[in-house]
Amino acid sequence: MAGGRFAPGHLGELTRIVPFEMVDDVLASTGKTQARVRDLPSRVVVYLLLAAGLFGELGYGQVWARLVSGLDGMAVAMPTSSALAQARRRVGAAPLRALFALLAGPAAGSARWRGLLVCAIDGTTMSIPDSPANLAVYGRQTGTHGGSGYPLLRLVAVVACGTRTVIDAVFGPITVGETTQTPRLLKCPRPGMLLPADRNFAVADLLTRIAATGAHALIRCKNTRPLPELGVLPDGSRLSRMGAVAVRVVDADITVTLTGGKRHTGRYRLVTTLLDHHRHSAAEIVTLYHQRWEIETAYLELKSTVLGGRVLRARTPDGVDQEVHALLVTYQALRTAMADATAPHPAIPQDRAGFTVAPHTARDQVVHAAGIVTGTTVDLIGRIGHAVLTHLLPPRRSRSCPRVGKRAISKHRAKGTIDRTNHRTTTHITITTCLTTDSPP
Repeated sequence: MAGGRFAPGHLGELTRIVPFEMVDDVLASTGKTQARVRDLPSRVVVYLLLAAGLFGELGYGQVWARLVSGLDGMAVAMPTSSALAQARRRVGAAPLRALFALLAGPAAGSARWRGLLVCAIDGTTMSIPDSPANLAVYGRQTGTHGGSGYPLLRLVAVVACGTRTVIDAVFGPITVGETTQTPRLLKCPRPGMLLPADRNFAVADLLTRIAATGAHALIRCKNTRPLPELGVLPDGSRLSRMGAVAVRVVDADITVTLTGGKRHTGRYRLVTTLLDHHRHSAAEIVTLYHQRWEIETAYLELKSTVLGGRVLRARTPDGVDQEVHALLVTYQALRTAMADATAPHPAIPQDRAGFTVAPHTARDQVVHAAGIVTGTTVDLIGRIGHAVLTHLLPPRRSRSCPRVGKRAISKHRAKGTIDRTNHRTTTHITITTCLTTDSPP
């Protein structure tokens, strides 16, 4: 570990992924290195912010107590909450933004399909404290449902499928829509990348911008959307255009058969810039689109497992900027550690690496100040990786379960009798050749 007043600055075993030199470099490049070394050097403050992402239920004072609990025999400072707040304001958000920019990107083992890196794009919302400063910038969500109790920010990210590492992320007020924020993310798509997205992203201008980066898109759109038909291909897909971009349209009926024989059929219309039906068949494209749900799972991990469904801590917009980027860095470090553990085992699918065990093991390493700096013998997997490999999830099954709340918000049965059985399923995909209209897009 670091010596003297820098000793509390660590992230346990995750310090290997976010090393001292990296943190010092972003502090120097953003002009936030301390002028004099006091009880709270800037590097220590950065690690405090990152560790707070592992202990979402605790205030910064309690997070500090865990950073120093494993430093036996060392004289460590015990700053007040006011001192910690002043130190966080002094460091600001810029070093955390720079740190995230260094760590963002796909990890080894990220899903590839036909040589293309599959990266889903989507948005989510996060609750922030109900302070006047936050309300002035972010505001609450309004609507007939009564609106949100807390101000909300909208986060839009690109996530590598498989490893669920974050390629890039942006956020802003809830009033700014996903497709409005997405152009800020278009510096990360590049040739060799495929971006699956939901119906909200089926915008001609946005598709044009994605195509201009050299990346490919795979977007669901409304079944009734008028698209000109420019030719029918042997696999049942059709050539068309959306705006100025040449696309392929794939219409498919997806039938899910439950164990009891009950069936449910849904129709999907997918639009993609993958025009070669020999290399990218329609049936495979429909199957691949399911990978888009990887980003939904990543958001669940971030908001439910890491944060525990809690509101963020920061009561100012600058603090929100700092905290969200610190949270993204910590999540990226956890996901990188998991990918490093499974990479030497190609037979183990990435979705068998359970996320919950990683932050719990990382917390233990922070409390014990363990694994910060390796000795002459380097364990590339580490305690976190070994815990992930020891507690692999069972192979994913094809199953269907109704989307209902496990914990009702009311004791009264408002929805009647619901079949809560978790059914095993069989899925059948039929490519259809429904004619589209000749109306312009």
